[in-house]
Amino acid sequence: MYEAERGLFELRRRRALYVRDSVGEPPADALVLSAEALDGAALSALRELGSGPAHLVVTSHRARALGLAGADLTRIEPGAASAVTNGVNGHMGPKPNGAPSRDIPIPISAPTAIRLDDVAGPRDVLRLCSAPGRFAIRPDQIRPATAAEAGGLSLARLGHLLPAIVSVPVDSRSRPAVEREVAGGRILAVTTHGVGETLAGPRLAVSHVSEAPVPLQEAEDARFVLFREQSGLLEHVAILIGDREGWPDPVPVRLHSACLTGDLFGSLKCDCGEQLRGSLRYFVEQGGGVLLYLAQEGRGIGLGNKLRAYALQEGGLDTIDADCSLGFGADERSYDAALEMLRYLEVDRVRLLTNNPEKVSAVERGGVTVLDRRPLHGTLNRYNLPYVKAKVQRAGHWLGDMLSGVSENGK
Repeated sequence: MYEAERGLFELRRRRALYVRDSVGEPPADALVLSAEALDGAALSALRELGSGPAHLVVTSHRARALGLAGADLTRIEPGAASAVTNGVNGHMGPKPNGAPSRDIPIPISAPTAIRLDDVAGPRDVLRLCSAPGRFAIRPDQIRPATAAEAGGLSLARLGHLLPAIVSVPVDSRSRPAVEREVAGGRILAVTTHGVGETLAGPRLAVSHVSEAPVPLQEAEDARFVLFREQSGLLEHVAILIGDREGWPDPVPVRLHSACLTGDLFGSLKCDCGEQLRGSLRYFVEQGGGVLLYLAQEGRGIGLGNKLRAYALQEGGLDTIDADCSLGFGADERSYDAALEMLRYLEVDRVRLLTNNPEKVSAVERGGVTVLDRRPLHGTLNRYNLPYVKAKVQRAGHWLGDMLSGVSENGK
């Protein structure tokens, strides 16, 4: 389990990872590397060390964006991952009319992999796993992906990397050389069992690290309490407003996902900064409250992928379709850390400041009673209007009244 967590950091450091198949007979091991870390030398090194062709492994969301959605799943076992080769004669780009060659029967609920011909370079690979449009992919270019490939993809996704990896198989011919690299400390080895334990572990554990008073412009009587996840990957902050002995019952609480662009720089593409500061002012008015500042940039996909999604939005995609085109779901956030922080603070009855029904459900599922909900509204402008519309129309956020005065042309 701990080796799998170390493997996540290896991928983030742009280093190859050896994933051992714990259950296959014979085992289908693989060398994997984050797709965003790929360059010509790394791709050549992978191909030289492994046995067989390289593959690009992507999520089911990216598979949909590539047009790999078919109804006939009988050729592939349920729950299997899948793989795809690149287009005819090494062509990696979308067809001129943007249409796929045909829908391909793969299990869209599972990860999907893509075999790469020798002519495919790093730039081609990056386009195939992140660029908009449909690509020329034939049905005979796909195969079920291995458990080792799916494990490597899971670690990349957990590490907020672009959810795509390049892999090469490791069999009896190449295994001795790979094991020498592992023994020499040049490559880290993990097992699919260890990856599975990491993904299926108990609720997210956080530990209290430190705290101190931090007077704020909106709330001078503020105290910051820092928490760190057990994995060491992320840190979250509880901002306590007012004397907790004087907090109202239920306690006003805001679960706020970090937004560097909006919270710090005042980006006009979202309303996050206004919601953050509005929450603090409300806490002061009510005599106290708690803001949980969660390290979940871009609805859990990380800052790098959030900026990639912004670039796709410039091409006409809304926030949800942009995230899914990159290989993510509509919302990748988990609120387990927030619930652990509330337990530490001994807060079990809340007035939740949110427009998001999923936050209410998540808090209630975690055993905290939501006695009341208060909406938070920002200011509409021409930059954040598509963002707010997607929240309402695609994610069911309670912001319909905020849009009630907006016409079809956005004014």
